[in-house]
Amino acid sequence: MKLTATTSTIEKNIEISKQNTEHFKEDVHAGLRQSPKYLNSKYFYDQYGDSLFQKIMAMPEYYLTRCEMDIFKNQTAEIASVIRAEQTPFDLIELGAGDASKSIHLLEYLKKQDADFRYMPIDISGNILSVLEKKLSKHLPDLDIECLQGEYFDMLYKASQLSTRRKVILFLGSNIGNMEMEDVYRFCFELRKNLNKGDVVMIGFDLKKEPNTILNAYNDSNGVTAAFNLNLLHRINRELDADFIVDQFEHYETYDPVSGACRSYLISLQEQQVNVGDQTFHFLENEPVYMEVSQKFSLEDTRKIASQSGFEPHYNIMDSREWFVDTFWTAV
Repeated sequence: MKLTATTSTIEKNIEISKQNTEHFKEDVHAGLRQSPKYLNSKYFYDQYGDSLFQKIMAMPEYYLTRCEMDIFKNQTAEIASVIRAEQTPFDLIELGAGDASKSIHLLEYLKKQDADFRYMPIDISGNILSVLEKKLSKHLPDLDIECLQGEYFDMLYKASQLSTRRKVILFLGSNIGNMEMEDVYRFCFELRKNLNKGDVVMIGFDLKKEPNTILNAYNDSNGVTAAFNLNLLHRINRELDADFIVDQFEHYETYDPVSGACRSYLISLQEQQVNVGDQTFHFLENEPVYMEVSQKFSLEDTRKIASQSGFEPHYNIMDSREWFVDTFWTAV
């Protein structure tokens, strides 16, 4: 029986892997057929992409991590007070948990306060979740944890099936900024649909500030962000039988201080043909491939998004420089 169960698990994992690869291929084909071409940034995070992003977060130019870390290290009790206001058991669900380098401070504090909660990290990267689980089992061995690999709303639905307790959602690191503004509203509206009245969300927003400070965060002098973006081409080559010549593309970043949109592209350095599986795509010299937006917000933007998505904004916590805000909304 044990051998059968093991075999069944292996077969199931192989099938899931095949499905994920097929979705990856469909998304790449669809993006490269568009004009302008684009690639979906959610596929940045393979094992090497994860390690590059850890380097990005440690860069001196990348202020976002330090700003939110300032909040989690120095205002932990305040965060805990807001999310425990009702003094009832809850599920602490982190969307895009990564390695939980910030939220671990909150987890440690909640454990010391004997809070009754389960931590449910959600991430599309199975690799980073395995790293996270090992890390937390060492540092917080008594933590009640349930790792959920997959898309945010699929896993939120799964979390609701696992427990009927009150939900507290963490969406940190200005991950919400990796969406176009219309998608931000759509995301928050969909998030509300997956929650019950009284559930709480804590969302990190990077605020508009001096333009060069923002631009340098996504265009570092050591080229780590460039390598992070270009790594997606390596992944496509490896997993989808493609033949991108990666050296024939370069990273390019822009920032618009009016709209708050910071956008990254890969630029084709020459006219070329690229095969991805059984399909061929033509690139012109200097043709851009849109990779990702990193949207910046005003405080008024955050209040408007909340109120139009079915939430009541009720509390803000900012870092010492007031460059970043973690805002708390209650589902109404």
